[in-house]
Amino acid sequence: MKGQAVHFGAGSIGRGFLGQIYCESGYHTTFIDVVPSVVNALNERGNYPLHIVSDTGMETTHITDVSAISGTSLEDAAAALARADIASTAVGLHALPHIAPVIARAVALRFENKDAASLDILICENLKDGEAHVRGLVAGHLAPSLLETLETRVGFIEASIGRMVPVITPEQRAEDPLAVWVEPYCELPVDARGFRGPIPPLKNLKPSSDFGAYVERKLFVHNLTHAATAYLGHLRGYAYVYEAIRDDTVRARVEAAGRETCRALVKKYGMDAASLEVHLQDLIYRYHNRALADPIARVGRDPVRKLGPEDRLVGAMGLCRSQNIASHAVAMAAAAAILYDNPGDEAAMQVQALLRKGGVAAVLREICGLSPDSTAYIMIQRAFQALRKNVKES
Repeated sequence: MKGQAVHFGAGSIGRGFLGQIYCESGYHTTFIDVVPSVVNALNERGNYPLHIVSDTGMETTHITDVSAISGTSLEDAAAALARADIASTAVGLHALPHIAPVIARAVALRFENKDAASLDILICENLKDGEAHVRGLVAGHLAPSLLETLETRVGFIEASIGRMVPVITPEQRAEDPLAVWVEPYCELPVDARGFRGPIPPLKNLKPSSDFGAYVERKLFVHNLTHAATAYLGHLRGYAYVYEAIRDDTVRARVEAAGRETCRALVKKYGMDAASLEVHLQDLIYRYHNRALADPIARVGRDPVRKLGPEDRLVGAMGLCRSQNIASHAVAMAAAAAILYDNPGDEAAMQVQALLRKGGVAAVLREICGLSPDSTAYIMIQRAFQALRKNVKES
């Protein structure tokens, strides 16, 4: 009998990443989603195409043995989760409170049987402290008598999502609403300490007992260099990530930023410097993927969040500062984010309005959370002035 996997969110990450992992590991996957057309199509077809694209061509595989349940049907969704061998979420931070009642109901149903196996749920949200956050949300919907069961028999496992899945275009969606286009990279690092039951034999699952290092590597190497490519590329007039990274100036600045944070990670965690350099070069190679056609508008979206004190730009500078590593290249990327003036991005326009009203100092104080006497404030301010001068002269 096949194992049963349940995944919350039949979007790009759900269908384009977790669905593939479950299918190739021999599981039946039940997606829980609130979009009726997607739920109906999954049930009618029982499969969907996954297009794995690179500069060498496209390989299409079909993700089979899938079904779906409407997330608006709490009892049906909870019953499916209660029977699952493994589960996962990829719904986004704002949707997590809406699935917490489903998880809570599933816990109550599953553990009516005192001998039921533990339930483990992979939290694929790239959310800092995701385990505690989701556990707290679910606890708020449980009877007090089940709180000990939640703690000891339900695992919420933090995961780091590294696969790049661009937004599907209207033309692609019209051709097939279930199809997903993804890059070849398909690894899922997870926190091994989060499991309450045995770690499942999932293909490409990478359990780690030192997951904090993976989280910071993802945020301060992958997310940082991806954003840096977008913001620096936008300043030079590019529309796609693959165009930007092929620009020698952009690439040099992206590599320099990545190397600054890699050096900090080596000092903080004792990570292998050569392995980090290989990882950095692999990321840059992946950004070259023309077939993926990842828009700068998608990668650079919401600079308010990405310029936050703990996020990939200013947060990376804090990491470097804590390890006595200079972060001039990261400061250049942060300055480019402040200059990101995409009219179609509401958050970008918020930054631009603040910039016009109070100058870069206001952005650094109010969005980046930096004090004028901090090293990061001074470095970003200088980088901003240099970049703005170059933009005006070009």
